[in-house]
Amino acid sequence: MHSLQPLALSRIKPSYSVPNSILWSILGFMLYLINQAKLYSNNIAIIADDKAYTYQQLLISSQNFASLLLNGAKDLNQKRVAFVLPPGMDYVIVQWAIWQAGGIAVPLNPKAPLDSHRYVLEDAAVDIIVTSPIYIADIEALASELKIRVVTSGMSAELTPDLPDIAADRAAMILYTSGTTAAPKGVVSTHENIEAQAKALVEAWEWSATDRIINVLPMHHIHGIINILTCALMSGASCEFMARFEPKVLLDKLCQPEVTLFMAVPTIYYKLVAYWESLDQPEQIKISAGLNTLRLMVSGSAALPVSTLEKWKNITSHTLLERYGMTEIGMAISNPYIGERRPGHIGLPLPGVELRLVDEEMHDVQIGEQGEILVKGPNVFKEYWNKPEITHAAFTSDGWFKTGDIAIFKEGYYKIIGRNLDIIKSGGYKLSALEIEEVLRSYPGISDCGVVGIPDEEWGELVAAALIIDGDSFTERELILWLSNKLPRYKIPTVFKKLRELPRNAMGKVVKNELKEIFIHSV
Repeated sequence: MHSLQPLALSRIKPSYSVPNSILWSILGFMLYLINQAKLYSNNIAIIADDKAYTYQQLLISSQNFASLLLNGAKDLNQKRVAFVLPPGMDYVIVQWAIWQAGGIAVPLNPKAPLDSHRYVLEDAAVDIIVTSPIYIADIEALASELKIRVVTSGMSAELTPDLPDIAADRAAMILYTSGTTAAPKGVVSTHENIEAQAKALVEAWEWSATDRIINVLPMHHIHGIINILTCALMSGASCEFMARFEPKVLLDKLCQPEVTLFMAVPTIYYKLVAYWESLDQPEQIKISAGLNTLRLMVSGSAALPVSTLEKWKNITSHTLLERYGMTEIGMAISNPYIGERRPGHIGLPLPGVELRLVDEEMHDVQIGEQGEILVKGPNVFKEYWNKPEITHAAFTSDGWFKTGDIAIFKEGYYKIIGRNLDIIKSGGYKLSALEIEEVLRSYPGISDCGVVGIPDEEWGELVAAALIIDGDSFTERELILWLSNKLPRYKIPTVFKKLRELPRNAMGKVVKNELKEIFIHSV
């Protein structure tokens, strides 16, 4: 990557400079991004398909595309603009253009079926959809049916002399939840929310203009959009996209001296570990030395098995930084960049974030007791799109967002016990599925597992474990005998099922509702 030079785009006039009148008419978050782009105009902002693009190119292209979206109007006035694009420069151009034109960005999953697109387009009442020639045939047919204007990425227009004023409290983005517990909901974040989320991470993880990060995550989830892309662009850093995950290609990129950060989900780290273990010793040593030069590696979006953390540390000498967040709040809690990163824990609240743990009656719990995480701060989303009753139910009367996640504060750090779905109520006990899963993964021959509670008349719920077997076979009796030395009897699963794979969403998170259904329909 040493030879990478910024690409001269045909639609960009290199001599063009952005008028200050345009810059200063845009308020808040977008103004901050634009000023950063001016400050680092010659820095490489985006790398994709072995091509490099500067901040100046991004700024000019996005303002041209904003003019195209406006189509003669003065302001999109929060019209919803969906986009279906592969990760890369066009994705970022379109995202910035939507914000500068006064629209609300609605990124879609390019790999999702058309029925999923239809759900979002109808639910969000989308006005415009932007796509690439790769997806145009399917998208055009659907958009025509729904009477939505279609715009193709890469198109250009005459620059509008004045772009609209964008107040900080305007809606900026609608991300749809993964739907692990119910139908996907549109999470509406304002420009202020996004700025608060990104600035907290930039401060906590010490981003700078010298950073370069590899992005292999889906760009319709907050992890890839905010934690990686937005933090990089707010810092003058470089974000390199990979079109698809390939262990060898990714490891080669991570070993380049320019790369300083990496963030991924536990499944990716698990696969990288497995690939590394398949190599001969000289290649392992070479990769380990290269990975050791990165300054920070982060894991999130799902619970990180301690076993994976320990293997990755043995390979790279890095203790993965675990953090906690969700679509509605961005990131709220993080292990420290400098200081102890405690395995299995998520650390302390990020700058600007307030946190409480409460019981079922919304009373604060004592230190050492588990409770639901409540969050308040400028990072917290505005509303669920067009769902006022659900939005109202998601907050306490005094404005705290109810995450539905259960945690405990002990010895100075927060530790996730699980979501409500991960709390199994059996025989009067409240059991953590995550704790049981962690123990199961340490048994020889179990490569992965998922634990859920299934309804039972006598016990309330039975502890059920789905197992991915890799290696020597064993009997259920042998496993239970082994578990009896690791867990109290009431935590030991009583129902087992072998699966080839666990049901997961796009971020690698196990979909517990689907897993429960597998057990219920097989009992």
